[in-house]
Amino acid sequence: QVRLVESGGGSVQAGGSLRLSCAASGDTYPVNCMGWFRQAPGKEREGVAAFYTGGGATYYAISAKGRFTISRDNAKNTVYLQMNSLKPDDTATYYCAALRDAAWKCGSRPENYNYWGQGTQVTVSS
Repeated sequence: QVRLVESGGGSVQAGGSLRLSCAASGDTYPVNCMGWFRQAPGKEREGVAAFYTGGGATYYAISAKGRFTISRDNAKNTVYLQMNSLKPDDTATYYCAALRDAAWKCGSRPENYNYWGQGTQVTVSS
């Protein structure tokens, strides 16, 4: 099993920044892809960004491109999501997710991911 723990959420004014962290533990070796998703009340869970750990390729949702950056620290076994120029529409619970073995599925579809964190709340005020 893989355990994922998110941190770094909070409240920020529009235009501000937050950096989310996802610490992975357990049997992480087969993991090929790490992703960030978000879900606002009454809305579907949507992909925000993903990182193919085997080759470094990244995916960003259109709404996130140019504002958000996904990265990793191999030594700490941690994935980050740097969020800049935050908007009220970014308000949601943000989830870290991991995908094992099927690297070709790395991307924005939540059903492709095997492991999930508990989520961290991000609130952006206007």
